[in-house]
Amino acid sequence: AADSTWFAPSESAFMINYRVDDLDALLAQLQAAGIEAIDGPQSHENGKFAWVMDPDGNKVELWEPMLWDDARRA
Repeated sequence: AADSTWFAPSESAFMINYRVDDLDALLAQLQAAGIEAIDGPQSHENGKFAWVMDPDGNKVELWEPMLWDDARRA
């Protein structure tokens, strides 16, 4: 919706999403470079998520997918 706040604090009408292999390691690398997560990490049934801002002020979602095994598929 036009009045959604999902992309905040970005003023853009979109969000960039990246699928990552190791969210915790990536967040540590970003933090070492002076980039703080604006939210997360959060764990959900589909994996772990965190959000950062890019240099242009766009919100970026980082997603580490849940690894599914036969027990979780049932």
